[in-house]
Amino acid sequence: MSTRSVVFVLCMVQLLGDVCLASDQKREAEFAEGINKTLAMGKAVWLESEGKKFLGLYTQTEKVASKGAVIILHDMGGHPDQQQLIYGLRVFLPEHNWATLALQMPLREAGVEREDYYALFPEAAARIQAGISYVKSNGAENIVVVGYGLGGLMGIYALSEQAADIKALVTISLPVPITENKMAQTLEFIKKIRMPMLDIYGALDVSDVTESARDRRLAAKENEAYRQIKINDEGHAYLHDEGLLVKRIYSWLGQQ
Repeated sequence: MSTRSVVFVLCMVQLLGDVCLASDQKREAEFAEGINKTLAMGKAVWLESEGKKFLGLYTQTEKVASKGAVIILHDMGGHPDQQQLIYGLRVFLPEHNWATLALQMPLREAGVEREDYYALFPEAAARIQAGISYVKSNGAENIVVVGYGLGGLMGIYALSEQAADIKALVTISLPVPITENKMAQTLEFIKKIRMPMLDIYGALDVSDVTESARDRRLAAKENEAYRQIKINDEGHAYLHDEGLLVKRIYSWLGQQ
């Protein structure tokens, strides 16, 4: 049997569970090309996981003595310089002594549903580990993961299995999908988290974020370092007061 046939058979075997997929490298390359043309803050770095290179944007602190590094994970279909939230986080946090590394997370083709991303979560976890290695190599001792939307779900999936070297986790608009897919069991992942966790959402957020807020709190009842914040008059994108959101995050980090 040829190599191509073997790959096809393996994918067919997985049809009842996880779909055999890899990230959309062409789409990632298009994002990277656009970012490199307009990048004004930070520097582009190429990281590698599972034999694939992917883009990260590293922004150092303005002071020599850094508090640590924040690894930033964008929402579904996004990129590491996405306006407004991801850009704001990666640029403003260094002003408060936290270096940032915004990662390009695995992508599917445009127009797919969120469920189509779940099979990419192991690849996302590998990228997060590559990001951790990078900031450690740059001297970071305190490392925090901040994930927005699907990026938050990717982050909590990864850290529920391997949380070494991570000081804290921040999720923004963390969804709780109604699905049997083992990759997207948000509440089960929260139960495994023992590090400090900040769960932020907007009062006008999407339904599977707002309606699951109580369930997320209950899932975290064994974690004394869990805190949930609802931001009034804000929706999923937090466009009205980005500075307030960043302030909430760095103020909380300063207490950990």
